[in-house]
Amino acid sequence: MSAGRPDLPEFDNPPIVEVALAVQFDRLESLRSTQLGLLWLNFKDRFPKTEEHPPLAPIVEEFGDHKVARPQVQFEVLNRPPTPRLWYLNETGTELIQVQQDRFAHNWRKVGGEDEYPRYERIRDSFLEELRQFDSFLEEHQVGTLRPNIGEITYVNHVDLGKGLQTFAELDQVLTLWSGEYSDPFPAELEEARFTAQYLIPNDVGEPNGRLRIDATPAYRSDDNKPVLVLRLQARGKLCNQTLDGAMQFLDIGRSWIVRGFASITTVEMHKVWKRRK
Repeated sequence: MSAGRPDLPEFDNPPIVEVALAVQFDRLESLRSTQLGLLWLNFKDRFPKTEEHPPLAPIVEEFGDHKVARPQVQFEVLNRPPTPRLWYLNETGTELIQVQQDRFAHNWRKVGGEDEYPRYERIRDSFLEELRQFDSFLEEHQVGTLRPNIGEITYVNHVDLGKGLQTFAELDQVLTLWSGEYSDPFPAELEEARFTAQYLIPNDVGEPNGRLRIDATPAYRSDDNKPVLVLRLQARGKLCNQTLDGAMQFLDIGRSWIVRGFASITTVEMHKVWKRRK
């Protein structure tokens, strides 16, 4: 099963600093810390480092009269601490797997200035192989059955100040959706601005099945404290087919929405900075 190479916008120098592919699945109560430690042995050669983090709350995408994605309330058995979310990291920290009782994810992230984005196809292939290993592990150790219910793909971009964007107030230099215009000469000069938008993603019969979320937030990069506009695009949706094939199909759709959306909401001037090819 391959993602192929659809006819999508391409940039030679995209501002991508992180890509995450994730699948949420029906909660596996038997997947405890011991099992997560055993699972790591399957990935230890590529991901020799581990970290423990608090588990993420489960997400439900609702449509119609309930138009929000909200965490579900979960209650742990009394005197039983929550099972952590384990990270398995490679030596450089550029790639990691995240696993908890109801979620499996693969992240690529730019750690140093020389790290190059490996492109979606390579990350997707790795993620699918890791999911298959996880599925086999669950069966072998009789932990439960992997039933994916939500797919999620996230792209994080850092737009450096000084490269088409001079101040945090100049969102109109980056985003086509922001005009920066006023009807009256008030208030005082804008110091900074934030932006959010949300779009419905339809399924094959035109019904809402997921959402594309976009947000732009001023920030300072942790490694060098330089100002950047963090432009985050995330596609998340329900899986009509609770299988690995169904999960990967939604991730491919989400990726297409993110890439097309990124090109559409960003300005031609920034496309020149990022060297758009098509």
